[in-house]
Amino acid sequence: MASAPAQTRRRLLGAQLSAPLRRYLATESGGATLLVIAAVLALAWANSPWSDAYVHLWETELAIELGDGGLGMDLHHWINDGLMAVFFLVIGLEVRRDLSVGELTDRRRLRLPLLAGVGGMVVPALLYLLVNRSGEAANGWGVVIGTDTAFLLGTLALVGPTASTQLRVFLLTLTVVDDIVAVSVIGAVYSDDIDLLALAIAVAAVAALVVLGRTAVWRTWPYAVTTLVLWLATVQSGLHASVAGMVAGLLVPAYAPRRHEVEQAASRFHAFRQSPLADVGRSAQAALVRAVPVNERMQLVLHPWTSYVVVPLFALANAGVDLRGGVLQEALRSPVTWGIVLGLVVGKFVGIGGSALLGVRAGVGPLPQCLGPGQVLGGAALSGIGFTVSLLIVGLAFGPELQDEATVGVLLALILATVLGWVVFKLAAVLHGETSAGLPMVLDRPVDPEHDHVRGSATAPITLIEYADFECPFCGRATGVVKEVRAHFGDELRYVVRHLPLPDVHPHAELAAAAVEAAGSQGRFWEMHDLLFEHQDALEIEDLAGYAGDLGLDVERFIREIDDRVHEERVRSDVASAEASGARGTPTFFVGERRHVGPYDAQTLIAELEASRHNPAP
Repeated sequence: MASAPAQTRRRLLGAQLSAPLRRYLATESGGATLLVIAAVLALAWANSPWSDAYVHLWETELAIELGDGGLGMDLHHWINDGLMAVFFLVIGLEVRRDLSVGELTDRRRLRLPLLAGVGGMVVPALLYLLVNRSGEAANGWGVVIGTDTAFLLGTLALVGPTASTQLRVFLLTLTVVDDIVAVSVIGAVYSDDIDLLALAIAVAAVAALVVLGRTAVWRTWPYAVTTLVLWLATVQSGLHASVAGMVAGLLVPAYAPRRHEVEQAASRFHAFRQSPLADVGRSAQAALVRAVPVNERMQLVLHPWTSYVVVPLFALANAGVDLRGGVLQEALRSPVTWGIVLGLVVGKFVGIGGSALLGVRAGVGPLPQCLGPGQVLGGAALSGIGFTVSLLIVGLAFGPELQDEATVGVLLALILATVLGWVVFKLAAVLHGETSAGLPMVLDRPVDPEHDHVRGSATAPITLIEYADFECPFCGRATGVVKEVRAHFGDELRYVVRHLPLPDVHPHAELAAAAVEAAGSQGRFWEMHDLLFEHQDALEIEDLAGYAGDLGLDVERFIREIDDRVHEERVRSDVASAEASGARGTPTFFVGERRHVGPYDAQTLIAELEASRHNPAP
């Protein structure tokens, strides 16, 4: 029985983030295990009596021909130039989603990780060049600028704090910069002679992707076909194929599900339920697909493949260094090896950690809530795991003689960065008490019937709290859910609404919050609450005045209270409590004093509320 709370706590931690980001993190962390296995297998195979078979396998030619044309490469290049383009496509998709509707829509949150990301590339490159100043060895400075997100997140789960969601978001944000710059470096520095005709075709494909996004094309196949053309042209042009993947991913549009499309899908499925005919079913299926943004559809399909197949295959093909015959001893005496170790292990630690902490002191931006300086330094240390991107650049920057030495450096840096990260996290926990980097899960301000808006009996034994935004379409749909929940519990439930307007995405949200409070001052809060959710597309001041008139309010007083911002402090107080309680979006529900995570359909909320009745929070 003693283990139950710990199990519950771990189950809740990952759900502190948005659903797409939780899915991304889970896939990356799971793929890290396969990545380690593949790397160990490659090393064992390359140093076994069957090492020749390892080398010959990747030299096997594979060609795709169509008439007189075709494309032929050995397996090693098919993986590095073909499958890895898909890997960078997924990264580009995730970056575009985060910038459009995800964790990075608030650009203020981007400033500090951006500074840390730049520091985490400049300092490692300078340290590497300090050791390798000239000749072919100097070409390898790009090896130390990248961070392997999969390995980073997987290792963080093993050696980081128990709750690490805020640190994960911070590290993912700075790797956005890391990945974009690394791919740009590959394209600008490590590409072959340029074929201008093929480059022109690639540019035309990029333009076609822009047009597809601007014209709101929702089907997946036009993006997939255009991306394939872009990849083929990029390979023929002499640029590295990773550029094609990243650019394509950044151009596939991402947006929040649109209310009218979601409602149309629901309507079509209702029609199919009443009339289960093939053409009606096809129409319902198309409506459902259209309601999900193409960016997320592509991620849903491709991300598991890249994490569980592409990246492990890449490790298997690139991590196999034959260390026999004095190769290891030669590598340990090589400035290339130690330049990479210095750049990745020391450079990332100093560059990311130092830039982040100096940025906080300089007022660039605060650290994310619940994230301590020691945890930032621990994450910076783990960022020295360059593996995937580093090995890719090793193959582009060096000839055969230096590739083995560089690969040993990347593998050695992986081990040392992991150890350093573990030590820093332990010291942060022991010396500064930084044991958790997760968002709060407990309601910051207990329900006060004298202050809060309560629907139902103020003394009811079960409590459901919602932080809501009156312009948020998901909050609008949640009103039906709440009605069903209230009907189920009757007088045993009290329902509380608090404000969390999101003006960056809902420009009328703050005005609507002021309006409902102005109505509340005349005793009609809940009537105005229901009206605003019924008319979410009409929240201008003229509309609000009309609703006040319909409710029989003193309209002049109503308008005056809005204009004089009489209720602004009340709304700000709710927003502050949301921030302190770990609520980041709307709707956010609390069952009793515990933040609800996961789906918020009626059945799920009813089950959680029933559980809270029998197992009240301490």
